[in-house]
Amino acid sequence: MSKTIPEVSFLRVLRNAKRILKNPLPFHNENFEKHGDVFEVNLGFGKSAIFTRDAGFAKHMLQHQHRSYHKSSLQTKDLGRYIGNGLLTSNGEYWLKQRRLIQPAFYKKKLDLIAGTIKETIKEELSKITPNQTVDIHPFMSDLAFKVVAKSLFSYTDTGNTISRLQYITETAQNSLIKEIRQPYKRWWFYLSGQMKSSKMLTNEARDILNTIIEQRRNDTATYDDLLDMLLASKYDDGTSMNNEQLIDEILILFVAGHETTSNALTFSLLLLGMHPEIQEKAYDEVMKSKDEDLSIMDQFAKSQYTKQCIEEAMRLYPPVYFSDRVAIESDTYKDLQLPKGTTVLISFFEIHRHLDFWKEPLVFNPDRFNPENKKEYADWYFPFGAGPRMCVGSNFAMYEMIVVVSELIQQYTITTTSEEIQVNPLITLKPQGSTLKFTQR
Repeated sequence: MSKTIPEVSFLRVLRNAKRILKNPLPFHNENFEKHGDVFEVNLGFGKSAIFTRDAGFAKHMLQHQHRSYHKSSLQTKDLGRYIGNGLLTSNGEYWLKQRRLIQPAFYKKKLDLIAGTIKETIKEELSKITPNQTVDIHPFMSDLAFKVVAKSLFSYTDTGNTISRLQYITETAQNSLIKEIRQPYKRWWFYLSGQMKSSKMLTNEARDILNTIIEQRRNDTATYDDLLDMLLASKYDDGTSMNNEQLIDEILILFVAGHETTSNALTFSLLLLGMHPEIQEKAYDEVMKSKDEDLSIMDQFAKSQYTKQCIEEAMRLYPPVYFSDRVAIESDTYKDLQLPKGTTVLISFFEIHRHLDFWKEPLVFNPDRFNPENKKEYADWYFPFGAGPRMCVGSNFAMYEMIVVVSELIQQYTITTTSEEIQVNPLITLKPQGSTLKFTQR
């Protein structure tokens, strides 16, 4: 017997359009609290989408029956207009082909080759912090994360404005896309007004910049042991390599996914540590025990267990990838839900990570809940990097980078904040808003 899914009317969506554009999370939460863990939203013009915070339903689509679902056109066609047809934006056989090619570059043993570059870049950026002054840390973390990705990708020293320009283009493209996502009924206006054309011109500029860098590397006989070297050396099953266009697609995705989500997660982690000095001191004690050791990535993970738990807990409360979507490419059933071919489902990781059925005191910052002994208790409802075959390929890279940043900061500074509540700005990723911190030399 099929279940009747509660519906949120298109009229209610229109009445709340302004607040949805500003921040859709409260609107989603109201509907979840009213209708339960699954409801349908009428988007007008014959379109609708199912929203869910059912962790089992999420795993069903992302893992157990992943072959029956693809990413929607929002994550493929729309996002692909800005960053190309790569690992994040492709589906089916092409995605599988790219995943098999790229994943080995992110194995921990491979990452050890660039661990020194990551740490050196982080230290260089953190040296720019002025002690005893209140700063908005999010732009700082955004710059740091972008430079880490750039140096890890192509050992690139920015002698001009190349990296800054790529960062500007990335952020501008995201702002354009979020308008399209939240106001699909105004897409005609974005097209006629030239906003889409302007964004496309910026994207083409970024592709030209990256093409120049790739061509320079192809003509360079030196070995750099960076990610670009690894990607250039990667071979498909037939012995061929990625061409420039494919490389550019994947590099753009690494910039977007590798800097945006990491800078957000780092900012939320530091804000939470600033708001909880007793937890910060516990992490500081752990860091000081191994501060002078030259550790591999695996050893760094092992020696930084509590610091890692702090980051994991921050990503539970404020998951940078706070939602995802899937479209049924064939009819499917989950429990008593009938899902016809073409059904669009939006998964709210933000709501799953705060669900009372899964977490004790879900709004409390408690890193102890991520003690490795408790992993079986949360594994089925914790999605900081997604789940299943499409789980983030760069999760080890991101976690290592975040551990190093937090460790370097708390061994040098006591972090404080006057903020009592964290504000968020949900765009393509979940961004912090009003992220002021003070760093006092220890």
